[in-house]
Amino acid sequence: MNEEVWLIEPSGPLRGDVEVRGSKNGVSKHMVAAMLGIGESTIHNAPDVGEVGITAQMLRALGINVEITPREISIAQGPQINPHVPAAFTGLNRIPILMLGPLLHLAGEAFVPLVGGDPIGRRPVDFHVEALRAMGAEVEVSDTGVYAKAKRLRGTRLELPYPSVGATETILMSAVLAEGKTVLKGAAMEPEVVELALFLQRMGARIELSPDRRIVIEGVERLRGASTWLNGDRIEAFSYLAAGLITGGEVRVHGCPQDRLVTAITTLARMGAEMDITDDYVSASAPDGLRAAAVQTDTHPGFMTDWQTPLMVLFTQAQGMSVLHETVFENRLVYVPALQRMGCEIEVFDVCLGGPACRYHDTNAKHSAVVRGVSKLRGADVTLPDIRAGFSAVLAAAAAEGTSTLRGVHHIERGYHRPFEQFASLGLKVSREEAPQE
Repeated sequence: MNEEVWLIEPSGPLRGDVEVRGSKNGVSKHMVAAMLGIGESTIHNAPDVGEVGITAQMLRALGINVEITPREISIAQGPQINPHVPAAFTGLNRIPILMLGPLLHLAGEAFVPLVGGDPIGRRPVDFHVEALRAMGAEVEVSDTGVYAKAKRLRGTRLELPYPSVGATETILMSAVLAEGKTVLKGAAMEPEVVELALFLQRMGARIELSPDRRIVIEGVERLRGASTWLNGDRIEAFSYLAAGLITGGEVRVHGCPQDRLVTAITTLARMGAEMDITDDYVSASAPDGLRAAAVQTDTHPGFMTDWQTPLMVLFTQAQGMSVLHETVFENRLVYVPALQRMGCEIEVFDVCLGGPACRYHDTNAKHSAVVRGVSKLRGADVTLPDIRAGFSAVLAAAAAEGTSTLRGVHHIERGYHRPFEQFASLGLKVSREEAPQE
């Protein structure tokens, strides 16, 4: 059986313009929220990513009408709601768990298979389950999935032990139609979470975003369909800025507002990048080379965990020893062996380096890395374990000597908007080929 692979020949500095669309993480959550509206909802500036197709299939299986055109998605409730997400969707992504609250509102019961997504560490469903139980739902967790039922959810006081993005989104979508007021402390405040809250507000929800990670939601009787425009994907924007820097070129990224890249921009500037920021684009170049840095990932507004994979490749092309400390997911560094095969000089450790002790202190989780630059990268045959690792391998291949063969490229296409076409437009010699599966 064959699979599609990418062959990459380094072709010098990558230069040009890239337009990023709405984020993978944002679009799928908006699609779930749209289930709650009476009437049609439209999501504009949607990316063409595999995640959209998977979520659309899931919604259709529940009896939700979904139409997808090149730039927008329309969603409306169908006449009959099936409250059980089919087992066929087990492990494909982490969206099903977010459907529990909406399905309880629409049908009084729900079953969703266990979460999937990239293998970057445990994504515990405990926060989601405990929140729904606190709101009056009966919830059973089994080896196959999560079953819940409730006549109507009730508002309550909740506090998350960690500002989990997914759990915050579950609580938002469960509380908007619950009876009474929900006060959530310790909420995630990532731009994608705020964007979802604003969409729900357009649908008629009553939501207050308060200081100190506090969200107050007053339940309403019904929500209506609404229309929204997604802001550009900050992961993708940073990844393409890094692509220019790694190859000694310059990429101008359009479509992602500066306020979504504040910490990333400052990190690149500290490494010696010259930033050009306007209302239309952000670009980065490093005519005098890059310096090493120490970076710790964190919840927003800290340095985003999804930015660290392209940053790791960038570190290999910066002069000196760089340190990365991952504090959000305990298994985020699973992609390092693929980069090591391409000549990246990276060592991983189970201690906290480059920042204060985090919640993985005293565990066996390899969550810190030391990177030596400037490394001489070489082409290799590598298999990509997940979305972000896939993109990073493309970056390494673009800066390497010799041809690289990348397997598992479907991961990249699940999370990035037409990456093959985007890289080709920047001058990378990349071709698709069929190869026997290893």
